[in-house]
Amino acid sequence: MSIDSLASRARSIGRGFAVAAGAGTAAGMAAFGYGLWEKNQFVVREESLAILPPGRNPFRVLHVSDIHFVPGQQKKAQWLASLADLEPDLVVNTGDNLSHVKAVDPLLSALKPLLQFPGVFVPGSNDYFAPTLKNPASYLLGPSKAAPKPTALDWPRLRSGFGMGGWVDLTNRHQSLILNGMRFDFSGVDDPHLNRERYAGWPRGTVNQDANDHLKVAVIHAPYQRVLDHFTEAGADLLLAGHTHGGQLCIPGYGAVVANCDLPTWRAKGLNDWSNNGRTTPVNVSGGIGTSRFAPVRIACKPEAVLLTLTSRG
Repeated sequence: MSIDSLASRARSIGRGFAVAAGAGTAAGMAAFGYGLWEKNQFVVREESLAILPPGRNPFRVLHVSDIHFVPGQQKKAQWLASLADLEPDLVVNTGDNLSHVKAVDPLLSALKPLLQFPGVFVPGSNDYFAPTLKNPASYLLGPSKAAPKPTALDWPRLRSGFGMGGWVDLTNRHQSLILNGMRFDFSGVDDPHLNRERYAGWPRGTVNQDANDHLKVAVIHAPYQRVLDHFTEAGADLLLAGHTHGGQLCIPGYGAVVANCDLPTWRAKGLNDWSNNGRTTPVNVSGGIGTSRFAPVRIACKPEAVLLTLTSRG
C-alpha cells in the first residue's frame, strides 16, 4: 500500500473517531439536558397499606425526603408548599433537607404550609454537612464517604424551625402521638450513613388505648440493612426511609444502578416487605425530591413525595 493510500486511510479513520466522539458528546449533552428537565418534574406516588387495627378510618401519611434545597429553587419551593393541599394526617420527613449553607430560611418558608400538620423527622448527612463535588463513577464502588473537612450546615436552626412548627424530632429517640384518636408509637435514629444510629426502643405505657391498638412506626434516613433488620425484629409495623434518591440516574426499563447504601438496588425506591428472623415489615423508601447541587439531574427517576394511605386490616 502506497504512502498516499495509508495517509488517506488514516484520515478516514480519524474522521470516523471524530464523528463517534461528536455523537457521544451530543448524546451526553442531550442526556444532561433531559436530566435538568426531569429534576423539576415533581410527582406524588400514592400507596395503600392495610396495617391499621380493625375498624379504623383511613389515615394519610405524607412522606417527604431528600429535598436538598438550594436558594433560588422556586419550582421546588412552590411544589413543596402545594403538598399541603393533600391535607395529610401526618407528615414524615426522613432527612437530607439541605444542599447549601443559606438554604434554611427559604426551605422553612417553602415548608410552612406543611408545618400546620402533625409531623415527625430525622436528619440525614446533608442536614449536618454540605455536599461536595464527587466523581459520579465513585458511587459504583460503594456508598459515598464523608469529606475530610466538611462544611457545616445550620442543622440546629432547621431542627428548631421544625420543632417550632410542631414537628417531633426522632433523632435517636422515641415518642408517642395520638393522631385521629389512635396511638402511634414512633422510634427514630440519627443517620446510619454516618454511623450515628442509636436505638431508643419504643415508648412505654398506653394513653387511653388498648395494648393492641398501637401502630409502631420506625423513621430513618438511610435504609442500611442492619437498621432494617433491627426495627423489623423489634416489631415495627412500618418503616419509612429515604437517602437513595431512587438511584437518581436510572436505566429505563431496568431501574437503579446504585442505592448509595447496602440496600439491593431493586429496593432503591418503593414499598416492599423486609424480613428478618421470621418477622416481616413493610418498608417505604422514598425516591426523594432533590439532588446534590453538584449533580442537578435525574434520569428515569422523577422527584417524588409519597402519599401513603393506611387502612384497616379488617
